[in-house]
Amino acid sequence: EVQLVESGGGLVQTGGSLRLSCAASGFIFEDYVIGWFRQAPGKERKGVSYIMIKDGSTHYTDSAKGRFTISSDNAKNTVYLQMNNLKPEDTAVYYCAVKYYRGSTEAADYDYWGQGTRVTVSS
Repeated sequence: EVQLVESGGGLVQTGGSLRLSCAASGFIFEDYVIGWFRQAPGKERKGVSYIMIKDGSTHYTDSAKGRFTISSDNAKNTVYLQMNNLKPEDTAVYYCAVKYYRGSTEAADYDYWGQGTRVTVSS
């Protein structure tokens, strides 16, 4: 059974940092792509970043470039999203998701999802 469990969310002030974790199980970690998405209240879920586990290549959407860093610890089957210089507009529920082979920032392309972790950035 594929499972993704996010953690690390919380309340932080503008300019602060958080590190989100996504612990994965139930599939061959190295063959897949892990993506981070976020969904603000009343808005659609949007891609933030993804990492291709096999070669470590990464991709960031404009909202994350320069502030967020995605990484993986393959020994722990865990992907991280380091978020720095957080802004109120980063407030959302953050989800990790998994798909096979090709990277994508489209939520519809992903097959399995975690339950989400809430990030709130106060001004």
